[in-house]
Amino acid sequence: MSVTDHLQDTAASIKPSDDEFVDELHQPIWSVISFDRREAAGLEYSEAFRQLEELGAKGVAGLCVVTDDAAARIDNN
Repeated sequence: MSVTDHLQDTAASIKPSDDEFVDELHQPIWSVISFDRREAAGLEYSEAFRQLEELGAKGVAGLCVVTDDAAARIDNN
């Protein structure tokens, strides 16, 4: 077995199922960040996306939806 085959087998074995992926979108683990700061945290993905649209309409620059864990790393820098 080549290294590439092994990596593909490993990736396939840890790939989340569609149900797990959808469930993650409904968990309150999402943040909205801008160039300046974390704008919101603890949101479900749909809530985060709405927040992103609202802030974008107000002209807030550099908006992105990330996990709360990722946003916490940004806050610490």
